[in-house]
Amino acid sequence: MEDKQLLQAEFKTNLGLYWLVSGAILLCITIVGIPLLLIWFPVGLWATKRYIDNMSAELTTKKLIVRKGIFTRTENTVPLDKITDMALIQGPLMRFFNIHKLTIETAGQSGAGALINLQGVEDVEQFRAQVLAQKSALTEQVVQESMPMPDETLMCLKEISETLKRIENRLATKS
Repeated sequence: MEDKQLLQAEFKTNLGLYWLVSGAILLCITIVGIPLLLIWFPVGLWATKRYIDNMSAELTTKKLIVRKGIFTRTENTVPLDKITDMALIQGPLMRFFNIHKLTIETAGQSGAGALINLQGVEDVEQFRAQVLAQKSALTEQVVQESMPMPDETLMCLKEISETLKRIENRLATKS
């Protein structure tokens, strides 16, 4: 089966503003950071715009591909059958901007925390539901493909029965 794209995530337009405000609050809390606010806004505006432009999340028939980064770009490819949890997180500032963080955990991942964190996905509940639905469909397909046909099952059971009868006959002749 060919691996084709099913869904491409879109990101909220106010995600950059959320990151700018978060950084400004952090700089204000650390009193030493207050003078850095003059540098933060132009640099932060450039960095958040560039980061968002490089972000993508793509759902295919068999995997989820997430790309992001400014200087060091990363691409995480997660097979759908390895996903164990997809959590939605929303802090107070995130609620104000109507933004969620989607965390994706997988079987066999090393270290604490989520393997993938995505912030600001447009209609995140629907995106998560589609990923989980495709994961279920893929799992169901694998189970159906691995199940033997009824004729094969019957033949296998007959072979087992004949083998057991031969074993019983040998045991009966030895005693």
